[in-house]
Amino acid sequence: MSDQFITTHLSQGVLTITLNRPDKLNSFIFDMADELKFAFAQAESNDEVRCVLLTGEGRAFCAGQDLAEAIEISDDDERDLSEIVHHTYIPIIKAIRTLEKPVICAVNGTAAGAGANIALACDIVIASEKAVFIQSFSQIGLIPDSGGTYILPRLIGLARATALTFLGKKVPAKEAVEMGMIWKSYPADEYLDEAKAIATKLASMPTRGFGLTKRGFNAGFSNSLEDQMKVEAKLQAEAGGTRDYKEGVQAFLEKRKPDFTGE
Repeated sequence: MSDQFITTHLSQGVLTITLNRPDKLNSFIFDMADELKFAFAQAESNDEVRCVLLTGEGRAFCAGQDLAEAIEISDDDERDLSEIVHHTYIPIIKAIRTLEKPVICAVNGTAAGAGANIALACDIVIASEKAVFIQSFSQIGLIPDSGGTYILPRLIGLARATALTFLGKKVPAKEAVEMGMIWKSYPADEYLDEAKAIATKLASMPTRGFGLTKRGFNAGFSNSLEDQMKVEAKLQAEAGGTRDYKEGVQAFLEKRKPDFTGE
């Protein structure tokens, strides 16, 4: 698939995916969603990819859904907005959460609506201090999608999630850090370098262990403590069978830096 609305670049084990509709604030249309879904599928199948860095071109990370496409669908009596959710946002959020490799999001500017929730679904979120996060759905009479009703309350609590969603309040990056919505924020001329440094570091670490950790976190959203500890035991057994575990232990015993290969 040729990339028209995203760009991709693989270097040092990091696949950088850049949303690339800057004139439309990187808002989603079906073709852009298809390109992003394909890029994540490639990240999953390509062993050379050991970390994904997702960011946006221009002054916004992503303004969510392109309303021109949404209006076209809602004006058709035989279609409804769930078509967009099923085609675009469910597969994208699922791809981010089930990819057993780290996904870092570098938020360069406005992350609104589905754009905010795509960012928050990533494993580590780094933002420019100029970035803002907006649950903008209430401004047009919609509900948070893209996992927003699931992920946001778990990150910041139900009270904050409800207020931010109902009021559509803009949350600056520094405030997002303070409330636990994202990991870190940096000056605009530093955030991308910081995100790249983290992604490069993670790409040199035990990828399989990260993947199993993500699988455990995902399971923990619905398990009891006892059931979750059983999941941990199963995942730990799988981690203990990896090449990286053996290399990590051997390097520790030999007092040297481990050479992880992601296997």
